[in-house]
Amino acid sequence: MKDIRHGEHLWQSWEGEGYFSDTHSELIYFTVGDVDVDNEIVRRALASTLQRDGVSDSLSDGFKLLATSYTQGGFAGFLPDDSEYTVCDESGETEYGDFVKEALEVTWVEF
Repeated sequence: MKDIRHGEHLWQSWEGEGYFSDTHSELIYFTVGDVDVDNEIVRRALASTLQRDGVSDSLSDGFKLLATSYTQGGFAGFLPDDSEYTVCDESGETEYGDFVKEALEVTWVEF
């Protein structure tokens, strides 16, 4: 049986549109909400997700990746008839002038 680690399900690999990495990283994770990545529970959940996704070999390696990560906050939502998040501003407008259904606060972490 798979063990349960609280908060792990909150982090996902970013597959959405419109986010441009400040570090030119191709490994980007996100969660909905304005999250303090320095919080121990949040760090443990993200390190665990990295391990489960095969990005790191161990929880310890996940924590090491977090030590050199870059965090950014913003907004994203779903365009009508779309199943991937799209970056938008606080009002829900994308860079192309479209509007998402609901603008949600998002935290991205680049590795």
